[in-house]
Amino acid sequence: MVEHEGLDLPALQRFLSESGVGLDGELRAELISGGKSNLTYGIFDDTSKWVLRRPPTAGLTPSAHDVAREFRITSALQDSGVPVARTVALCEDDAVMGAPFTVVEHIDGRVIRSKDDLDTLTDDEITGCTDELVRIIAALHNVDFVAVGLGELGRPDGYVTRQVKLWAGQWGRVKTRELPDLDRLHATLADAIPESPAPSIVHGDYRIDNTILDKNDASKIAAVVDWELSTLGDPLTDLALMCVYRHPALDDVLGFPAAWTSSRLPADNDLVQRYAVASGREIAHWDFYMGLAYFKLAVIAEGINHRWRVGATIGEGFDKAGEAVPALVAAGLDAVKGAFS
Repeated sequence: MVEHEGLDLPALQRFLSESGVGLDGELRAELISGGKSNLTYGIFDDTSKWVLRRPPTAGLTPSAHDVAREFRITSALQDSGVPVARTVALCEDDAVMGAPFTVVEHIDGRVIRSKDDLDTLTDDEITGCTDELVRIIAALHNVDFVAVGLGELGRPDGYVTRQVKLWAGQWGRVKTRELPDLDRLHATLADAIPESPAPSIVHGDYRIDNTILDKNDASKIAAVVDWELSTLGDPLTDLALMCVYRHPALDDVLGFPAAWTSSRLPADNDLVQRYAVASGREIAHWDFYMGLAYFKLAVIAEGINHRWRVGATIGEGFDKAGEAVPALVAAGLDAVKGAFS
């Protein structure tokens, strides 16, 4: 039997059987992603396949690997109109496999991560996929989070203020150099915090590669994935980060030519217009939200650069992340020029 890091298949088989999951034969596993986040495995018996997620075995960041939170959110969204994988089992007992883990259905579809992946789609498929991406994030933001049982998911009051403070604090922990322009961007944001619209569920990391497209129809999204950063907050922060991810610097942050930066996709202002129509929301104080999203991504990039410099990354593609930071900060400063108008 192949051994997988952080995975005890006999223990998992016992747990699933005791949880009432019908199994046909011994469980096997394949690594889907060792990832920069949670470990993700395909789990299968002789007739069925599931996906298991658990935190890494080392280097945990508080609140960044909360698979139980992810499970509860996707469970609540099962009949909401937002496509998510069917939830199967949650284990919060570390004694079973050393950490909490979740099991959900396996979605047989396509994940579009790179520009090469995107180039397998026709222009019509890309148009249909983009329309569906915008429709779904708008639908998520319009979910009645109290009605689906997620009223205690987060603290929406003061969300944006806390975000500005959070990412400034994170910069202080990961910076490898002084960047006065970043400090200036932070100060501008801190002085321009707007009144937020009505709160919503916020995904926190929404773009094409955090979805699974239907295997046969790229204009349909079979499931939205990676909900570990989801909370209750300001929906415009979700929209702005999705738009900022269109910046070419994302290629350096991720370490490869990303699908979401491709010129074949709509520009950020086009995405905003489509969202406004799909959601029925007013898009106010947009300069501020874009500046905040650029600030956040710049700090994330510096965090990757910090880990690469101290030898805490595994694999390739991390060496360019630091180069993205000044470009992202400059874009953020350009965005907030109108934040006080």
